[in-house]
Formats: sequence, C-alpha cells, structure tokens
Amino acid sequence: MKRLTILGSTGSIGESTLDVVARHPGRFEVVALAARSSHEKLAAQCERFAPRYAAMADEDAAERLRAHLRGRAVPTEVLAGPGSFERVAALPETDAVMAAVVGAAGLPGTIAAARAGKTVLLANKEALVVSGSLFLAALAEGGGTLLPIDSEHSAVLQSLPRGFTCGRAGEAGRAGVRRILLTASGGPFRATPIERLAGVTPDEACAHPNWVMGRKISVDSATMMNKGLEVIEAYWLFGAPRESIEVVVHPQSVIHSMVEYHDGSVIAQLGAPDMRTPIACALAWPERIESGVAPVDFASLGRLEFGRVDEQRFPCVRLAYAALDRGGTAPAILNAANEVAVESFLDGRLAFTAIAAVIENVLGASAVEPLDTLDIAWRADREAREAARREVSRLGRRPG
Repeated sequence: MKRLTILGSTGSIGESTLDVVARHPGRFEVVALAARSSHEKLAAQCERFAPRYAAMADEDAAERLRAHLRGRAVPTEVLAGPGSFERVAALPETDAVMAAVVGAAGLPGTIAAARAGKTVLLANKEALVVSGSLFLAALAEGGGTLLPIDSEHSAVLQSLPRGFTCGRAGEAGRAGVRRILLTASGGPFRATPIERLAGVTPDEACAHPNWVMGRKISVDSATMMNKGLEVIEAYWLFGAPRESIEVVVHPQSVIHSMVEYHDGSVIAQLGAPDMRTPIACALAWPERIESGVAPVDFASLGRLEFGRVDEQRFPCVRLAYAALDRGGTAPAILNAANEVAVESFLDGRLAFTAIAAVIENVLGASAVEPLDTLDIAWRADREAREAARREVSRLGRRPG
C-alpha cells in the first residue's frame, strides 16, 4: 500500500491522479489532499477518498470546507494557510507526494516533500526551473526519489536504462546518451499566419488540439514556453548538458519524447495524449498498472510528422535557452515574467504576441545573481513580477 499526498488535487493533474488511484483501491491510500481555494471540489474528493488531512491555502475556503465536512460527518482534518501545504507534504505517514500546484506557488510544498525524503512525483515544472540546484540539494538531503510527471520527461525516463537516477549531475552521459529530444505539438497556432497571432483570444489559445489542460498551461503550450521550461527542467532532471537537449515539433503528440544514444539508437515512448499514462507510470514505478487510457490504434494513425521549432512564431523557446545559459536566477526571472504575462493575457490586458515581449524585456533588464539560497530565488521572482507588471502596463491593452 503506497500512501499519497496530492498537492493541487483539484487541478487537472490532481483529478487525473485520483482517477488512477480509484482504479487500484488496494494499492494506494490517500493520506492528504491540498488545494488553493476550490473548496467544493475538495469537499467531494474528501467524501470519496476520506483522507486524514485536507489543506487549503485560502483560509476562508478552508472554513467553508470544514463546515461542509462536519455536516456530512467526514472526519478529515482541515488545515489552513500557506504553511499547510508544507505540513501535509512532509507527513511521516506519507510515502509519495504528487506535486501538482501550478506555478511558483507550488515550490514550498515540493521542497518540503524533498527535504522529508519522500518520493516526489513532480508535475510542477517551477520547482526545478526556479530553484534548480537548491531543489536537488533538498532532495539529496532528505534521501528521497524524484520521478517526473510531465509526459515528455516521463517519456525520457522510460526511454533511459533501468535504474537511471533522476537529479544526478552527469547521469545522462554515464548512460551513453547523445541527445534528449523533447517533442512539442506546436499547440493551436502551429499553422496560424503569424500576422494573426496578435489578435488571438484566450479561448483560442486554450483550445489545445490534443491535450486537455488548465488555462495557464494551455497558454504556455500555445506560446511554447512550456517547452522552454521543459528544457530547463530536463537539464536538472537528467543531468544532461544544455546542448544535448533539443525540441522537435510533432503535431500528433503520439511520441512523447525520445532519447538518442551514442551508438545511433533512438528509443521513444509512445501513447495516447492522456496524462493518466505518466501519472500511472510514476505511481507504480518501476512497475506498470492500468491507467484507464485507451491503446494507440496504429492502423489509423496514418503518419507521424516532425519539424523544427519556428523561432519567429515561438520566441519563448529561445528565451528559455537564453535563461538556462545565463544560469543563476535567470530561469526564476523568466518563469515569473511569464506567469505575469500569461495572467495578463488571460485577463484581456495583453496581446498574445506581447507575452514574449514582456518576458524578453524583463529578462534583459534584470540583474542575474548566483542561486545560493531560496531567499535569493524568491527575491528574483518578486522583482521580476514587479518588472513584468510595469511592462504589461506599458505594452498592454484594455479588455475589448
């Protein structure tokens, strides 16, 4: 019986995780669930899975959750406030923590799980993008295990030799890896005329052709910033040199990523575009369990296409590589500016094409420091957000 804490249980990854867990009632126990403010969803999850604890960052939402659970005689203890995520992430009765809180807000709970020696199922890109070496140091300190949830990084892990250890410098080279090839669908605007991109709407940007995701992640896919963040994440996850990590456009999203070895072999992981596959893979690693995902019908696929990234259409990929090259706090600055820019686009205050402009201007104007402490990362994050808001005010537009 594996005992789980799920951070971000009401989001798309959290819900998919619970879907897989529900298929194996004798194999997993849900110890704790955590969400920011979606108390109604969390209440339903508590009624179904009966966790010992539920944590909510929003204290008003937590009180509403308490009242609901009392009325239904559900014995789950409700914790509240920003420190509650760290508490449930480090519970001694928890074996594994699904880290699925979107954005930099998920970093404290994820690091708490690492320090506590848990198996960290990492769906939160920002833990490695923002804190990189600090997160891996916390993992080493706690003696825990790191397993990726992103479909691309899960695919890479599945294509690496058995026993590969994530988070160890130089590990890819020792495994004989020449290149890590991260595939990208190209999102909803892969073939849209570039001159039309400035006028696309949030709903259009969130209409991903292959994947069902939250709105922020969907916009990151539309700009391909998600792929840039995945490059940074892969650098830390697989101990691979920056120049060995490449992005390949693959519209069908059937090959989730590939690993090329020095002998010329390329090993890929294929599957339907459904996050339950990498979730099930990590939950049972190194075993395999039923995920509920339909098998691939190869006879109906027709063909698989590949192409290079169009940097004029997707400048965010170039910006992510630039941040990785600069090192230190540059990836944290990149991530913070992107979060502000995407939020502003979703709110109708910024054109789609201005997202990259905000990020580039903030990254270019910000001082980059060595990443010696988490406080330094937080300061860089905070200052970058302030700079990004100024850029949004300068470049933005009013709704309508």
